[in-house]
Amino acid sequence: MDRIWARPFVLAAMSMALSPPPFGSRCLRACREGVSGIEPRLDFLDYGSRRARTSLESNGGHLRQTTLAAAALLAALAGPTAAADRAPARLPIRSAQWIASTAARNLSFAPSECARPPEPEEARRRYEIGRAAFRAPLLLGGQAARVGLSCNSCHSNGRRNDGFLFPGLSGSPGTADVTSSIMSSHRGNGVFDPRPIPDLAVSRKIAREGGGDLERFISGLITEEFDGAPPDPLILDAVASYVRAIVPSACPPAPEQAVRLADRLADADRAVQAAAYAWDAKDGDAARLLLSSARAALGEIYERFDGPTLAWARTRLRRADLGLLAIQQAIDRQAPDVPLRLASWRASEPQWAAALARAEAASLFNPQLLARRLAAPRSARVRPAGRNVRA
Repeated sequence: MDRIWARPFVLAAMSMALSPPPFGSRCLRACREGVSGIEPRLDFLDYGSRRARTSLESNGGHLRQTTLAAAALLAALAGPTAAADRAPARLPIRSAQWIASTAARNLSFAPSECARPPEPEEARRRYEIGRAAFRAPLLLGGQAARVGLSCNSCHSNGRRNDGFLFPGLSGSPGTADVTSSIMSSHRGNGVFDPRPIPDLAVSRKIAREGGGDLERFISGLITEEFDGAPPDPLILDAVASYVRAIVPSACPPAPEQAVRLADRLADADRAVQAAAYAWDAKDGDAARLLLSSARAALGEIYERFDGPTLAWARTRLRRADLGLLAIQQAIDRQAPDVPLRLASWRASEPQWAAALARAEAASLFNPQLLARRLAAPRSARVRPAGRNVRA
């Protein structure tokens, strides 16, 4: 695997949601015309929330200019040198776009989660809300939301993604420039100075005990480093709760864990349950964000059930995602049956999830199958199915 071919990585419209982006077809046209070989892929991220729309639109001209500049930059980076550095070997897996070729194993294995959930019920609810928000790209807003980057992208399972290699942001694998103008109009300093991504289980850069330092740090990261909207108070408090729960003493014996279907299904289910907690707290915006986290988890499953023989699985996932979209729309209407809808979705999950589990070995959750896809010559790789499907 001396050379891995990479598709150009476009910030503005790499992934298309079931609900259309708030900035509409103009951006999609620019991306299609600016870089060849890009196909909008069915995704389960929701760009339609009011908070996300505010975040994406509030920066107006800066984001439009940054999008076009970044698209040109990343198109240039998609030449032979960059292609050899990054791992997206014509895979349908979005996260492969920011994994180094030398760390392609990170697509099948991740650091073990070192988090100890608190025991009191209210604290446990905040923890679950924070865990789901940590995995929601819409929390960060701005360009990160457009490409599907979440806190978990750099901090896998709250730890460190040592293979993270994002064009224009990373130097060596596992680094990121937090003062880059690609992501921020606030902290961009015009200097390329990537730093190692910290492991949240061991890093104590910011005091985590009381005083609000951690909350202020997280809020500044969202609004200044990523140009996102100010986070919902419940979400901010919950993310801080989740980060505080990540401690070395909670690490399991195994330093890493396999990327499995069961874990992604659990992420989706826990995010839906977290949305129910947020709705109980009368916070519709938080509930909507948490459902976007669940939809992102379904999208990660969808892209690994690749190929014509697994089309039935993608159909079931689309239906499940549409169910979550319908709940988001019910939240927007302040429908009284939102709790019933959330409970119904969770009750139906085991039925279709069991069928997916039986086919997991034939999907790209299978490390051996994924390794063969990575090692295959470009001409032998299967073209991902369902890319232009609209449910």
